[in-house]
Amino acid sequence: MDKKSKMQAEKHLTGTLVLSVFTAVLGFFQYGYSLGVINAPQKVIEAHYGRVLGIAPLDRHATNASGEDGTVPVPGTEPWGGTEGTLAPPADSGKDPTASPHVLTMYWSLSVSVFAVGGMVSSFTVGWIGDQLGRVKAMLVVNVLSIAGNLLMGLAKFGPSHILIIAGRAVTGLYCGLSSGLVPMYVSEVSPTALRGALGTLHQLAIVTGILISQVLGLDFLLGNDEMWPLLLGLSGVAALLQFFLLLLCPESPRYLYIKLGKVEEAKKSLKRLRGNCDPMKEIAEMEKEKQEAASEKKVSIRQLFTSSKYRQAVIVALMVQISQQFSGINAIFYYSTNIFERAGVDQPVYATIGVGVVNTVFTVISVFLVEKAGRRSLFLAGLMGMLISAVAMTVGLVLLSQFAWMSYVSMVAIFLFVIFFEVGPGPIPWFIVAELFSQGPRPAAIAIAGFCNWACNFIVGMCFQYIADLCGPYVFAIFAALLLVFFLFAYFKVPETKGKSFEEIAAVFRRKKLPVKTMTELEDLRGSEEA
Repeated sequence: MDKKSKMQAEKHLTGTLVLSVFTAVLGFFQYGYSLGVINAPQKVIEAHYGRVLGIAPLDRHATNASGEDGTVPVPGTEPWGGTEGTLAPPADSGKDPTASPHVLTMYWSLSVSVFAVGGMVSSFTVGWIGDQLGRVKAMLVVNVLSIAGNLLMGLAKFGPSHILIIAGRAVTGLYCGLSSGLVPMYVSEVSPTALRGALGTLHQLAIVTGILISQVLGLDFLLGNDEMWPLLLGLSGVAALLQFFLLLLCPESPRYLYIKLGKVEEAKKSLKRLRGNCDPMKEIAEMEKEKQEAASEKKVSIRQLFTSSKYRQAVIVALMVQISQQFSGINAIFYYSTNIFERAGVDQPVYATIGVGVVNTVFTVISVFLVEKAGRRSLFLAGLMGMLISAVAMTVGLVLLSQFAWMSYVSMVAIFLFVIFFEVGPGPIPWFIVAELFSQGPRPAAIAIAGFCNWACNFIVGMCFQYIADLCGPYVFAIFAALLLVFFLFAYFKVPETKGKSFEEIAAVFRRKKLPVKTMTELEDLRGSEEA
């Protein structure tokens, strides 16, 4: 960010803007909390499932004398008893010892991944709800889902716990699916251009903060024990209540007021609240231009996004950055980091998992400052390449662990580096770059399909990772390494730079790809002189 842009950013950073962005990203805090909370107390909750269902857990740890079977174990599946590598159900269970543990694994995998199913279902309604109710009112209304879902999980011990937890995480997923679309939409529309990237990275900061807090509270001497785990699962309802009351103080998006509703005076008032004493007419003029373009292109449906050549390239980029984020392997780390550390030979894996959360948070804060200085595209590429190298190192460490004990350190360092590089680019950038790629007309539909894609990939990883890990053993992250290479090549050739550009300029980047190279160069030079 140059000196002039920095001065403009400081001028536009008002208390109301800070409050509005903070309040909005509380939705992403809940998303992060829900991602991380299911990890640390897995042993306790899965044992509770076993008691409720009368099912003996499957022992994946003890398959040979050394315990080095080359697979990533499922945490919380200690044997009930019996000889090593065998199943021994409770004496009075009367269950089939070869089938029941697999049912328990299914229930647990569903408890983890059904959260993403809720997100998939609700993500398609983001645009409609955001346009019908407005950005602020929509965020207010959907908080009801978060409160209801957290109540179901908090009361899990008073009924069939596995059903209540699965239902609670599904409803919470519905909330997070809506919130993960509404929040970037609102934040991008209330943020000045000079601060749009930095404020956009706060989505990811809220997520990793939620993950870290859930991991700390999940320690067995805090809430991750047999008595307190329902409270641990339902605690993000507190954030939902806080967000509900703070939203009452937040102004509506001036872009929504002006472009969607045509309320010029209300839009000006909202801008003055968000920008302080700055003259709102420059942004009003930009909105007017965007409104005219949106009127000329009419309302864009999801179907039109895929069928119109005007949007096709931007849609492909929007979907691929979401796929890159989820299929990078990061959710395998978030969901199963404790058992990966166990496999790597860590004595207290839960503390190592919290260490990942701390690193996650620190480097997300760093990315807030990097994203405007280095640009979106360069950080995204650097992050993907760093994750690729880390995934290869993690694979080597797990494969050679049985031969060299010090390989456990290689695996641990690789996990930390994997998370660091994720937070450099692939973590925060997909959340806000979709809102930057599209103007007002197609933006709600684009955010909806991008959100669905993100949640669908999240579900696939959450549901399938454990089974793939059992099948591939220590080579599981080699799959993610191959995918990361594909994502890097795509980003290198297709993802544009959106730093410091208006929505119209970004749309023009895709249009210019059809022009001759000389014309493209001239236009780039012209835009550069205008920005200078």
